[in-house]
Amino acid sequence: MRRQRHTRLIIVALAVSLVFAPLSVWAGYGNVCPNGNVFTRLFTDVCWSCIFPVIIGGLTIGDIDKAPDGRAEPDPPFLCFCTTPRPPGFEFGVPLGFWEPSKLVELTRLPFCSPTLGGLRLQINKSRLLSGDTGVHADETNNKMFYNYHYFSFPLLIILELFTEMKCNADGFVDLDLLYLSELDPTWNDDELAFYTAPETVLFANPFAQMACLGDAAMGLAGKTLDSLFWCAGNWGSMYPFSGSITHSASRPLVSSLQSARVLSAMHRRGLAWKTMGDDALCKGYIFPMIPKNQYRLENYFPVAESDGNHAIGETPFRWGEWRNMPGFEDYIYWVWRWDDCCLR
Repeated sequence: MRRQRHTRLIIVALAVSLVFAPLSVWAGYGNVCPNGNVFTRLFTDVCWSCIFPVIIGGLTIGDIDKAPDGRAEPDPPFLCFCTTPRPPGFEFGVPLGFWEPSKLVELTRLPFCSPTLGGLRLQINKSRLLSGDTGVHADETNNKMFYNYHYFSFPLLIILELFTEMKCNADGFVDLDLLYLSELDPTWNDDELAFYTAPETVLFANPFAQMACLGDAAMGLAGKTLDSLFWCAGNWGSMYPFSGSITHSASRPLVSSLQSARVLSAMHRRGLAWKTMGDDALCKGYIFPMIPKNQYRLENYFPVAESDGNHAIGETPFRWGEWRNMPGFEDYIYWVWRWDDCCLR
């Protein structure tokens, strides 16, 4: 009887190891780059209802409360016009506003690892200087969390030919493109270098500027944010510095959202992101150095899809995803939803 019992225990142990060993490798344990299965989940895990509301010519389709503050509100609401170099010098149109899934931000611990591209290692680099850190250690001597990021153009509506009006495509991207890699940016791994690229950091690294962020944090409890406090990330922390190191210990959904927001803020600061919201953006998007936070919303796509909604910058994760964390799945992918205002000619 004892030998039979031992045999059963061995069989159970082998079965468990056979089931969970491949899962742990796929999830990214060790030096394996995980597959985010981005393309196979587009129709099931993307929040398609987040496109609404659509506002066209003063008519709102969907819940108007989900439209951002600061959006275009022309007067009269059913008419707009844009200047052109050809006679008679202007064109009339109908104002249009909607949410668009336009970019992807992936955060990864392994240098040059891309879950978006199916777990592809863009370059094999064994340097530990570029490796990420989740801030979890047995000796509790290091609580710094760090991720590398990759910034993709992914205009999903245009790729699927659901909306192809190029005059309403502010930045001109029409397909999947890798736009930025943090591994090639020394400022992302060094707070001091990040300061030299954004010297205004010194204005916000003081108690008075940080106390102003309490108002943004209060708005984050209700799922809102304040564009005027562009250096604040609500309940997540501070937008500055534009580096990947987070010194406080917090949930991974919160930290990964904060780093995604810093990516967007850095893109605006460097002239690599456009403002597409507001009356001034009806005819053409334009470079805007400070992030218009109300223009963006983030959707957690990997490892646990936020398929029924998205969240504002600084919105407390207790409203949208404190539970979106799985053991072994330590890399993240976020959809960047952008509000587009356009004069549809």
